[in-house]
Amino acid sequence: MSEEETKPTGPTRAGFCAIIGAPNAGKSTLVNQLTGSKVSIVSHKVQTTRARIRAIAMYDNSQIVLVDTPGIFKPKRTLDRAMVDNAWGGAGDADAVVLLIDGRPGLTDEAKEIIAHLQHTKTKAVLVINKIDLMSRERLMEVATEFNGAYPFEQTFMVSALNGSGTQDLLKYLAAKMPESPWLYPEDQVADVQLRFMAAEMTREVIYERLHEELPYSSTVETETWEEQKNGSVKIGQIIFVQRDSQKAIVLGKGGQTIKLLGQKAREEMERQFGRKVHLFLFVKVRENWAEDKERLRNMGLDV
Repeated sequence: MSEEETKPTGPTRAGFCAIIGAPNAGKSTLVNQLTGSKVSIVSHKVQTTRARIRAIAMYDNSQIVLVDTPGIFKPKRTLDRAMVDNAWGGAGDADAVVLLIDGRPGLTDEAKEIIAHLQHTKTKAVLVINKIDLMSRERLMEVATEFNGAYPFEQTFMVSALNGSGTQDLLKYLAAKMPESPWLYPEDQVADVQLRFMAAEMTREVIYERLHEELPYSSTVETETWEEQKNGSVKIGQIIFVQRDSQKAIVLGKGGQTIKLLGQKAREEMERQFGRKVHLFLFVKVRENWAEDKERLRNMGLDV
């Protein structure tokens, strides 16, 4: 296909859509579904998205920059407060706001607090009820009525972010809401997150999947080195930060077997995502108060 054939005909649209919600509502899964590419960490462990991740979804002549915000919860640590501030900051800057909920529990206290904030800021929002594949139709109608009675949402969509049901209708709606504008990014650019950050997120996801029972929510991963090789491969060095020596022992495993497995799984995922050979080297360091270190949080992309 020629370059002329790929260019859009007619006016183009481009804008930002923030996806907010409580932890584990499925925000990252929805972003990955709408973009058709894995750009955001997905885990059964709550609060896995720490910085706003921008991903680009295309629909006809519209470019929708999806801002996958951290889950909104009651903050305790400096890290927590920065995550919540980033979530609301993403909503305040957006052309469209989506409140994504796990439909099964209904109007929870967490959801009420988010709605109260929407009311206070007079933010227009779209309600997206997720995980409909796990709900009866009767329950779905009850939840939709309950939420729309609590706040005047512009529109309500019912989706399964996991299998994609209903997501194309949502994408079409969001595309129409974007203002007329030249595209903000090249059409084939999936995300504007740095590759180093994406690589760190992939390793962090593997850690959560493999060590969610042994390791609490107290680790982070930083890509320290990224060296392009002449043969087209890349050599990546990463540090896994934990808060205690006992946690370091868990990550290393007996005879270094656990970290070897983590490195293998993370490397395989990077090679799938980057489409190239990856040489991955993992190191573990203890840093007791990394979650309170404002400079480190800024390096993670959080506004502190």
